[in-house]
Amino acid sequence: MSDGPQLIRRVVTGHDDKNIAKVIIEGAAQNICGNRPGQFTTMMWCTDSAPCAMPVGETAEDMGARVLGTYPPVAGTRFMIAEYPPNNKPTMHRTETVDYIIVLSGRIDMEMDKGELVTLGPGEVMIQRGTNHAWINRYDEVCRMAFVLVDAAPLGFTEHLRARE
Repeated sequence: MSDGPQLIRRVVTGHDDKNIAKVIIEGAAQNICGNRPGQFTTMMWCTDSAPCAMPVGETAEDMGARVLGTYPPVAGTRFMIAEYPPNNKPTMHRTETVDYIIVLSGRIDMEMDKGELVTLGPGEVMIQRGTNHAWINRYDEVCRMAFVLVDAAPLGFTEHLRARE
């Protein structure tokens, strides 16, 4: 296990002022956050709405540079890569989002309210629909996962988890 996150190459495409497709951002994603030993998230991109804006031009905002909490923007999305080290300290949590999750490498257990466990491995996918859960890496290697969080309407049976605009 490394002391820091593995840097992730990010390539963002767009258009020049003549509407010709081109790469507008390329390099290691720099928006990395970690508040627990060995556990990191790298923000790749976000959107503010659906359908989202895709401004033309080489100076479009780098939506991967935005500083967000766990949630995506209201009515938007958040795409991140997360790394969970072996023997991480899990935290039970819930977001009122639909999350598309893909395990890229390693293995991880997801625990739900009454101790139900689901184990995921490389290439496996989970669709997380606002459930209370914790990610637990009981294995010998870092688990790397891709997450796309899509804002969702409040569930109605929990206190508001965040102020909605």
